[in-house]
Amino acid sequence: MTDSGADIPKELAEAMNLQIVPLYLHFKDGEYKSGVDIDLPAFYQKIKETNELPQSAAPSPHDFYEAYKKVNKEKPIIMLSISKGLSSTYENAVAGKNILLEEEPDRVIEVLNTKTASCGVALLLHEAKKKIAENETFDQIVAHLSRKIEKTTSLFVLKTLENLIMGGRLDKVKGALAKTLNIKLLMKGSEEGTIEVTEKVRGEKRSIRRFIEQIGEYTKNAENKIIAMSHCNDETRAKSVLADIKKKYPFKDAYITETGPLISTYCGKGALVIAFFRD
Repeated sequence: MTDSGADIPKELAEAMNLQIVPLYLHFKDGEYKSGVDIDLPAFYQKIKETNELPQSAAPSPHDFYEAYKKVNKEKPIIMLSISKGLSSTYENAVAGKNILLEEEPDRVIEVLNTKTASCGVALLLHEAKKKIAENETFDQIVAHLSRKIEKTTSLFVLKTLENLIMGGRLDKVKGALAKTLNIKLLMKGSEEGTIEVTEKVRGEKRSIRRFIEQIGEYTKNAENKIIAMSHCNDETRAKSVLADIKKKYPFKDAYITETGPLISTYCGKGALVIAFFRD
């Protein structure tokens, strides 16, 4: 199980029979479950019509309780949550687990704080799928994923600052100045699972060049690894950048997918996220 803070390629989701607990998006006209009540085309249309970005909210402990309860009680559950540093989803997932365990103490549920989001969670789900195929035990899979969480690097590059300004996360005056100077933000998931700005680069080409260069600063032996990428409403750009990454680094495989409504709210059109393991 995971939540809608994860962006998962269709082929991976179908291969794993995943259950996804949605976060909420609050527009002025009402509340929507991300990826359930509102899909990407409707999400972009609503932003265009209202000229507003939604506020996001975590699933409640009761939402998680209900989701766990639907699973056959004989089946152990691993819930991979969006980073605790970005949302209260993880705490609510744990609270929902504790409510169910009071009723059904024999249930086996492990909630993991992935310390990442978007395609970073997809990378960890790929690891889970691999270990299930290798017939590893529940405890072995949990231990493996816990180790991999600490080795996950997530990098972000924003094409526009519009969503940060609209969402109130960037001062309008500073945002206007950054747009005038064509400043692009490079960001990274921190060890605590928050997102920090690592560099401010002038110009589109320079920002992408640095985005790609950074991969080599964080990982070696790419031939043994896969890379996951998500893009915000710009598949052409994503495929072009991924092709450049593959020319520079011999990753053995790659996943690519579009960011869902939740991540798109914060990133803005053209944003790219990549995730890979350091070792």
